[in-house]
Amino acid sequence: MEFEQAHQKFLDDHLTHRFGERKGRLLRGHKYAEKLLLQNVWWPLFGNFDDLHPEYEIYDWNRKSQFLDFAFLPPHGRFGIECDGFQTHIKEKDREGFSYSLNRDTFLTGMGWKMIHFSFDDVKDRPEVCRMLLQLVVGPHLLRSAPPPSLSPDEKEVILLAIRLGRPIRPKDLITQCGLNFRTARKRLQNLAAKDILRPIGRVTVVRQYELQPDAWRHLL
Repeated sequence: MEFEQAHQKFLDDHLTHRFGERKGRLLRGHKYAEKLLLQNVWWPLFGNFDDLHPEYEIYDWNRKSQFLDFAFLPPHGRFGIECDGFQTHIKEKDREGFSYSLNRDTFLTGMGWKMIHFSFDDVKDRPEVCRMLLQLVVGPHLLRSAPPPSLSPDEKEVILLAIRLGRPIRPKDLITQCGLNFRTARKRLQNLAAKDILRPIGRVTVVRQYELQPDAWRHLL
């Protein structure tokens, strides 16, 4: 199913089961920025909207109703996902509102939520950074019931470095960051490619860089 079709079905399904202010909030609140987050960040990673809830109602310590842009509620974990525009969330927020937003996130953290904030600018211009960060936060919780094969600490170090780089990794990166010689660096990358954790980029006989497979983070569990 293509994104546009899946996105419309996603909204229609939630609208069908909502009434009153919760339905009105979804109609008013799910606009361009929220859709762009799904299109640029969420959909390329997951390809579905399972366990994702738009404009999700939560309550603060005073039982005051608030809405998260998205709540992701898989079997293991609760995640609040927000797309923050600079104009709305910084320049137009007074001191009281700023304090409340911090306290709300702290309260939700205490209640077992993990709050994830992306700027609209990153969602629009640097979605690969958002995807990397989202993957890093939610990945371990999605596969808690199905642990992956174990890797050596050295192999996990390569995966972590590739995630931090946010771009294809090269032997040169292992040489400068991990103090390895070229032969050892190349061998580690080749081993991870053989395990289908990295994907070689380039011609068959000349491979100078590798990119992470979409589910590479699961091997860090």
